[in-house]
Amino acid sequence: LAAPFAVLLACVDARVHRLPDGLTLPLAATVPLLLGGAELLPYDAGSWLHAVLGALALGGAYLVLFLINPAGLGFGDVKLALPLGAALGWYGWGVLFAGAFAGFLLGAVYGLGLVLLRRADRSSAIPFGPFMLVGALLGLLLGAFTALP
Repeated sequence: LAAPFAVLLACVDARVHRLPDGLTLPLAATVPLLLGGAELLPYDAGSWLHAVLGALALGGAYLVLFLINPAGLGFGDVKLALPLGAALGWYGWGVLFAGAFAGFLLGAVYGLGLVLLRRADRSSAIPFGPFMLVGALLGLLLGAFTALP
């Protein structure tokens, strides 16, 4: 259900280097609520407690990175980390770490490619939201496949 919002957020961030509150904040509230409802269904594959803790952990980690270097990471990325952490945390800590790491890895490869092609330097800003979202998708696919019986 969150996929259309993720695509829209990735497109907006890639174009204007912003993640609007009108999309990130409702998503941050809705994802944990939907996962709470999913836990009430039979054959749930995750844990709502892990989803909430995942949101707090990933959101907290991004907040620390933002506070350390506000010019290096936008606050929209911090707000986006909440629903992504909830979705990844639903499947457990391993999936959360894999999805978060994949986002950083993809962003680093893209940035390094720009530097090698001389289209950017170390101080150039790149939109990080799309990499967070693709990394989370990869983590969710990993979690879904490992949850199968």
